[in-house]
Amino acid sequence: GIGSLRAIPWVFAWTQIRLMLPAWLGTGHALTAALDHPESCSVLQDMLSQWPFFAAIMDMLEMVLAKADPEVTAYYESRLADSDELITLGCDLRQRLRVTREALGRLMQAPPLAANPDMRWAISVRHPYTDPLHLLQAELMHRLRTEQADVTVLESALMVTITGIAAGMRNTG
Repeated sequence: GIGSLRAIPWVFAWTQIRLMLPAWLGTGHALTAALDHPESCSVLQDMLSQWPFFAAIMDMLEMVLAKADPEVTAYYESRLADSDELITLGCDLRQRLRVTREALGRLMQAPPLAANPDMRWAISVRHPYTDPLHLLQAELMHRLRTEQADVTVLESALMVTITGIAAGMRNTG
């Protein structure tokens, strides 16, 4: 149940499916609300330019959002969600991710990771390696839920995908 959840596996799971939810949930709503008012928008711009802590947080948020991939997340949902309620939740969360990306783009006034081309390149280079692992992981999880044969083999393969994705994401595991 929800009472038994612990932070590390919770964050790890959202990272494994490339939604990165704990890092950004709520941020898009807050930024949008502030950016929609000239006074608070000006405060945010001042914070970004004059407060290194805030600028570093926005840089980290930008990096996390660059690693998020709503298409990968949607694939997990297509293989593993077993109710309309979960599908609706998945669609809502991907919409919130889009809003967060848009709000951060408005604040930064630049394309994602424009100030960090090395990070942008490093993330893009890893995708061809991690994307197939995500597809395989979702399939293995589906099979573990629906098949009884070869459970040991499926679990072993799943562990390999978990390790590979964690290594490819470079901030989890």
